Amino acid sequence: MYRTHTCGELRIAHAGSTVTLAGWAARIRNLGSMAFIDLRDRYGITQIAFNENVGMDLLSMVAGVGREYVLQVKGKVAERAARNPNLPTGDVELIVEEFTVLNPSLTPPFTIENETDGGDDIRMQYRYLDLRREPVRNNLILRHKLAQSVRNFLSNAGFLEVETPVLIKSTPEGARDFVVPSRMNPGQWYALPQSPQTFKQLLMVSGFDKYFQIVKCFRDEDLRADRQPEFTQIDCEMSFVEQEDILQTFEGMMKQLFREVKGIEFGDFERMTYQDAMRRFGSDKPDMRFGMEFCDLTDLAQGKGFGVFDSAESVIGICAPSAAGFSRKQLDELTEYVKRPQIGAKGMVYCRFEEGMPPKSSVDKFYTPEQLAEWGARCNVKPGDLLLVLSGNLHSTRKQMNELRLHMGNLLGLRDPNVFKPMWVVDFPLLEFDENGQRWHAMHHPFTSPLPTDLAAMESDPGSVRANAYDLVINGVEIGGGSIRIHDRALQSRMFQLLGFTEEQAKSQFGFLLSAFEYGAPPHGGIALGFDRLCSLFGGSDSIRDFIAFPKNNAGRDVMIDAPSAIDASQLSELGLK
Repeated sequence: MYRTHTCGELRIAHAGSTVTLAGWAARIRNLGSMAFIDLRDRYGITQIAFNENVGMDLLSMVAGVGREYVLQVKGKVAERAARNPNLPTGDVELIVEEFTVLNPSLTPPFTIENETDGGDDIRMQYRYLDLRREPVRNNLILRHKLAQSVRNFLSNAGFLEVETPVLIKSTPEGARDFVVPSRMNPGQWYALPQSPQTFKQLLMVSGFDKYFQIVKCFRDEDLRADRQPEFTQIDCEMSFVEQEDILQTFEGMMKQLFREVKGIEFGDFERMTYQDAMRRFGSDKPDMRFGMEFCDLTDLAQGKGFGVFDSAESVIGICAPSAAGFSRKQLDELTEYVKRPQIGAKGMVYCRFEEGMPPKSSVDKFYTPEQLAEWGARCNVKPGDLLLVLSGNLHSTRKQMNELRLHMGNLLGLRDPNVFKPMWVVDFPLLEFDENGQRWHAMHHPFTSPLPTDLAAMESDPGSVRANAYDLVINGVEIGGGSIRIHDRALQSRMFQLLGFTEEQAKSQFGFLLSAFEYGAPPHGGIALGFDRLCSLFGGSDSIRDFIAFPKNNAGRDVMIDAPSAIDASQLSELGLK
């Protein structure tokens, strides 16, 4: 056998035993009369020692060993004279008796250590080397533990894991599809699934009752840190359920994940309507680790001669705790921050509330200290706090203030990655209006059921109709979302009509689903959780790439295998593309 133990296994209890290890040479220290190699595998590092007692032949062999050589070493476990408290194996070393180079290695393009000198580009090009580093390996171990816990919970709750097709039909709703030409059907195309949505609904029609799948999905969209062209989601569906059944089930799953993987216990998750989330935080995924709730100052700020506020639809403030001491330079930097094109504010007003002094603002010429004190009272400002104010139309100002709130949370150290605040956001709008296309779009997807109380307004006032939908939000990140589905053909047809589908288009795109609804579709609903996002949240990272074995870069390229790439002309010809 190549090894009797792993490189992370040996302890002081093994002292005196003869063992065989195999792994990679992480560090080499050749001192002439003795030498040491840190031997690494997936499980850890063990120091192996060569001294004059092993003979010059073995010592001379060490001189030819480089970093990342694959080695096999046999020897006796001994207590280390100088213990290393930073290693689980740091109490022992292996005194070499036999030594074999299993495979040499080129010098790596970066150091394969916890703190590496490799930049993102070079590490992605040599991802198979980067995966040898402990932090990256630990990320994938965390991913495995989460997947295992998810499968255990759902299996114990009666869910069946069912695989759904990867080559499916393209649909016009949602993000852009990745498409695949069909050689057997010239001129026709498959699409890669953005989600298994219609298939899991068909499984409910089939009577499977509870389905789940940890599944690859594909979206051809612009990328950022929390997006990849291919991603993984925990996809679930249940029959004969209402919203409360689903929230309770998946709140229970999340509690188990936090308990098993992070050792954290939670009570009931907070719930908030979409309208309240937008009013209080300007976001449908608010970060609840800190306060700074929005404060409406419109009535107090207008009518005092300050034209910027007088002409605004809305004036909104947030109270930054203990930030009255911000310097003028810091306040100017905040103003420039909100004026960036990505945020789009025209400016920012501030007001300091320092201990024992009247309020001092950037608009003192328009407001008396007493009037500014009214602002402070409404926003629950305390001595030492800083009030920040933005204005404009309601929708834009809420969006801008949300960005400023999150930025201030970062500056003040209030967004601790080791603190978790899960919550449900419910009662989303069913539809949103596209001004460019002058049509309604489904806010989630076209199979989401309206709340029963709002059904009558679907045609007369579509914008007022709320969806029977819910999102799971943790620390300002949408981890997943779902809804109770439409299971009635007539209601599904009404929904398609609202979205601008003709009867022929609806039949062409979704005729199979409409047909299935005529064969006894049960009430059903479900949820899909972003597994990559969940892993990055548990791992304390903003980037999902750190938790994917072989990710794409920000341009959607795999720089390791150089994909996408051109294909042979004969393949194009076979597919009818040339």
